[in-house]
Amino acid sequence: MPRYVAFLRGVSPLNASMAELRGCFEEAGFTEVRTLLSSGNVAFSTRSKPPAALERKCERAMQARLARSFITFIRPTAHLQQLIDSDPHGTFALPPGAKRILTFLRNDPPPDLALPIARDGAAILQVRGRDVVSAYLPGADGPAFMRLLERSFGPQITTRTLETVQRCAGA
Repeated sequence: MPRYVAFLRGVSPLNASMAELRGCFEEAGFTEVRTLLSSGNVAFSTRSKPPAALERKCERAMQARLARSFITFIRPTAHLQQLIDSDPHGTFALPPGAKRILTFLRNDPPPDLALPIARDGAAILQVRGRDVVSAYLPGADGPAFMRLLERSFGPQITTRTLETVQRCAGA
């Protein structure tokens, strides 16, 4: 049975417990459900379905159990592993200490987006389908990175470090 990861936007320990999220996914009929970290990463198995159908099913399950939902971005673990194995940041000269980031889009990216885009220590390096490869230097203006992403792709995005995506792909 295929394995997937749901990346949920806006989850924190203050607004949803991982146990509650796991329960939502189990009640929706998914198997081998596992939450990772406390930022809304849920790995699960189910019969093969288009990611958009799984996103809707996850959001309905959260609404039913939690009376709220989080925007959901589904990626098959095989896709995540291919992305990781391709070393998406490897061809870019990143400064020491740069955070390597992957951003997941809900919609197709703008067709005329000229890359790379850099601002205030943050850079959008490339787009691969609905996956965005970027990096930033941690600094005093941390929100500058998210503003750059949202200006480029809109609010229907969620972002994870490469290390978090690696953990999720192996879950």
